[in-house]
Amino acid sequence: MTQITLDIEQFPCLNDNYGYLVHEPVSGATAAIDTPDAEAYLKRAAEKGWQISMILNTHWHPDHAGGNLKIREATGCTIYGPVGEAAKIPGIDVAVKEGDQVSIGAAKGRVLDVPGHTLGHNAYIFEDQNAAFVGDAVFALGCGRVFEGTMEMMWNSLSKLKALPPSIRLYCAHEYTASNAKFAVTIEPENPDLKAYVDWVGERRAKGLPTVPAVLERELKANPFLRAGLPELQAAMGHPGDAVATFAEIRGRKDRF
Repeated sequence: MTQITLDIEQFPCLNDNYGYLVHEPVSGATAAIDTPDAEAYLKRAAEKGWQISMILNTHWHPDHAGGNLKIREATGCTIYGPVGEAAKIPGIDVAVKEGDQVSIGAAKGRVLDVPGHTLGHNAYIFEDQNAAFVGDAVFALGCGRVFEGTMEMMWNSLSKLKALPPSIRLYCAHEYTASNAKFAVTIEPENPDLKAYVDWVGERRAKGLPTVPAVLERELKANPFLRAGLPELQAAMGHPGDAVATFAEIRGRKDRF
């Protein structure tokens, strides 16, 4: 059987969001991953000659679900979103939870619950395509603020994402990497992998190029929020043997940074 290869179209919208259109060429199915800016999505889909057939929402925040109704009005698409936030997702048709499967044409993905940033936040994992659409759960060199959940909840969610194949690409929702890099070096100033990553980010942004998607393998070596389980970082943060407290310390420092 021929492996299905998704075409992923990434484009900037709003101030620092990324929009994603995911097209499966055999069936012609196209998914919008979140909907920060309906006009930008519809314009890009038209330029590609794609018809949006579904929306996959990661969480309820307006810069992720605010364009749902306008896109559905224009396309008749089906809206998927997390079951825990169904009451907050505009126009939701199908509520999904961890263990559920989603299909973009012939490409099969699975839902992962990753609460913390919001209580119902989820991610859409297409391992065969080496792609994970993670919303605001994790960023390149960062993670989402813990607005609704607990620090333990967020650490558990990040631990699920850490367990994905190292080569998987994390399609996160914002271009925050330069500011995240400035913070990360305050946590691990001597980390050679982080130093190399920071240099790469500087070069990319100087050229106006995106730093997303992030590759999990590189994040595991440099993203301080994913490294709270390491004994040396726990000791440095003053919480030996406690990954949750170490994560909370790092997140708190970032919130004040």
